[in-house]
Amino acid sequence: MSLKTYSEKRDFDITPEPRAEVIEAGGERLAFVVQKHDASRLHYDFRLEHGGVLWSWAVTKGPSTDPSEKRLAVRTEDHPISYGDFEGTIPEEEYGGGTVMLWDQGWWEPLHDPAEGIASGKLHFRLHGARMRGGWVLVRMRGKKNEKRENWLLIKEKDDHAGRTADALTNKYRVSVTTGRSMRSIAAGTEPLGAVEHDAPLPRFRKVQLATLRDAPPEGEGWIHEAKYDGYRCLMAVGKGGVRLYTRNGKDWSDRFGALCGPAAAIPCGAALIDGEVIAGPGGGDFSTLQTALKKGNPLTFYAFDLLSRDGEDLTDAPLTERRAALEEMLGDMPPRGPIRLSPCIEGPGEMVLAAICDAGGEGIVSKRSEAPYKGGRGTAWIKSKCIRRAEFVVIGWSPSDKRGRAFSSLLLGSYEHGELVYRGRVGTGFDSDDLDALKSKLDRIARKTSPVPGDLPSETKDAQWVTPSLVAEVAYTEFTAEGRIRHGVFHGLREDKEAKEVSAKAEAETDSGDDGDTEIGGMRISSAGRVVYPDAKVTKGDVARHYALVADRFLDHAADRPVSLLRCPSGIEDDCFFQKHAGKGFPDALGTVAIEEKDGETADYMYLPNAEAVLGAVQMGTLEFHIWGAARDKLEKPDRMVFDLDPDEGLGFDRVKEAAFEIRDALDRIGLETAAMVTGGKGVHVIVPLRRTAGWDTVKGFAQTFCHVLAERHPDRYTATMSKAKRKGRIFLDWLRNERGATAIAPYALRARSGAPVAVPVEWDELKALKVANGFRMGDMEKRLSRACPLSRPAPRSIGKSVVEALEDWAGDS
Repeated sequence: MSLKTYSEKRDFDITPEPRAEVIEAGGERLAFVVQKHDASRLHYDFRLEHGGVLWSWAVTKGPSTDPSEKRLAVRTEDHPISYGDFEGTIPEEEYGGGTVMLWDQGWWEPLHDPAEGIASGKLHFRLHGARMRGGWVLVRMRGKKNEKRENWLLIKEKDDHAGRTADALTNKYRVSVTTGRSMRSIAAGTEPLGAVEHDAPLPRFRKVQLATLRDAPPEGEGWIHEAKYDGYRCLMAVGKGGVRLYTRNGKDWSDRFGALCGPAAAIPCGAALIDGEVIAGPGGGDFSTLQTALKKGNPLTFYAFDLLSRDGEDLTDAPLTERRAALEEMLGDMPPRGPIRLSPCIEGPGEMVLAAICDAGGEGIVSKRSEAPYKGGRGTAWIKSKCIRRAEFVVIGWSPSDKRGRAFSSLLLGSYEHGELVYRGRVGTGFDSDDLDALKSKLDRIARKTSPVPGDLPSETKDAQWVTPSLVAEVAYTEFTAEGRIRHGVFHGLREDKEAKEVSAKAEAETDSGDDGDTEIGGMRISSAGRVVYPDAKVTKGDVARHYALVADRFLDHAADRPVSLLRCPSGIEDDCFFQKHAGKGFPDALGTVAIEEKDGETADYMYLPNAEAVLGAVQMGTLEFHIWGAARDKLEKPDRMVFDLDPDEGLGFDRVKEAAFEIRDALDRIGLETAAMVTGGKGVHVIVPLRRTAGWDTVKGFAQTFCHVLAERHPDRYTATMSKAKRKGRIFLDWLRNERGATAIAPYALRARSGAPVAVPVEWDELKALKVANGFRMGDMEKRLSRACPLSRPAPRSIGKSVVEALEDWAGDS
């Protein structure tokens, strides 16, 4: 192959890709690059430098470190060497249109003559990349008659870099190896921060200072207080040679925290060693959200709170006030809401600071002596006091499950007290299927025959399978029993930054206590009803249950007997929230299930809400939002509603959204369809069209897609019908995708998991004119609204039949 094919397929006046150019080798090492490419189908482009070009293969599922996995690699046209630096977005209408990420790069080492290997159909080589390492082989498959494409297999060889899980490599690394950007950030055009030349030696890791847990903050003057973050402690080294990110124990996690390397390279200094915490999610972060972010390549934030050295000068003997002043000066020009931020300091009485942090939904505070030097190890110059009950425990074993397909029932936990392992109870919730499989694999590798805990153990450990105590789990719990064991534990993830021997729960067992109380609402027992789930609005789990009990009849008019997805926030909106469409362990029997065939041909059980008991049962499980299908379970293939979701770009006023809603209403009225409006409790408006159940999903989706694209083409300065963030700037996205089979939309009268606890409320068209925002309705407004008819009951359902389709065509043809 030559670069002629590459050039013929591209218009370089449109695409940002580099022009074709064959160049001589620039050194002894041959480059290789892997680019994650979200074109018509997501794949990974694997490229090897040879003969002044990049040999290229499209690996459909991405590379795998499991030697038993043979990944299809389709040979494509040769690319220019300069393509190895390309990261960006190819326009959709161009060949290969989509987002391109530099996923890995380095150099490759042929183990025989490469040209002969290509000719014979077997190419052996070693890779020296940031992510792909060790021996690999490309093997050409036997071609079929008249087959035009050249199919190969990319296979990992058995060596120290081989793995045991098929997709661990691509699941682990989800951000650019050079800029730290996610696919979403690249598609949105987010610019990586500019690098600064660091001319002083890269600082080495040193032992970090640790805080001692107390049940209250220290009293008196001379203390500075900071919020306690829920993430991974991180020592950030910047200097000549790049950026290194270390865990509290000195492990180099520069790859895992790769999203922060680019921003760290922009810190203005010759060199620096900065102490801080890596988090993900709002506020002070959430450990479960961080685990997800590390798996999926979601954004990370580094909160810097101490400066140990700068430009080669050791600052650890200086008082904290001086170190903080130097840190603030160094980071003063960094973006205030960027990925690297300065941890705020609060002066004043510790008890008042802790109360304020707890009221805001925080985890706690760390109080530091303002004039103390920085000393590695645990001491009393730093004191931590906590709002919530969460701690680390050592995994000592697991209990088998009697549920088919479930890897285990619960983990058995312990902690080290004065060098001896103590039993601390068990945790059986908080796991998803991926957690269960991944944990079981780790547990099998450290299995042992006897209990690692000395002495007698309670009956709940009968039939336990024991393991060597080396894994550390972070677990939330309600309280410790008198025996020193946790109650109602919830697994939040494994802590890879802490050694098992460091884990002690003695302080937590002595200081944690309390109960949020149970109550009965609408005939359903609601546990922890006093738990605050909307910190800013002071709304509790009990308040949420009372809202749904009040609106249940009206809510079920629109949500009953439809497949439903739940947004669950068990600890509140500032903690981990997740969608769920299949009922899990412990869900109430009142929730119904309906078998639905999915795209892959497999059948899965989806949830639906038959009655108010089911709604409150979902609330008991931490549900705040309910999202519904556009069809009922008795006629799943015939939708009875069509939804146009008006999603404005940041900065657009609500008046623009209202104008769009009225324009859509008038256009649909001309076509022959009656509508109702609903403010979503977020930024937008839903224009809802009731339908007779005559047309299928393809017809309804096709109608909505055509309508939105015509309107966007007619007013390109106001609307877009494409999801791309780049095309949404200054416009309203007309989201017609809510009308696909399996898509959901927020249910009328449902709460939103957003600041202030807003409610999605149907409104009259005349009423919409006077509204100032889409999130202005609260739970306290519902009783008055329930006293009048629901605006969604007024429009008469129509069929998407021949006459309506013809009316759409006539409307679309108007200039």
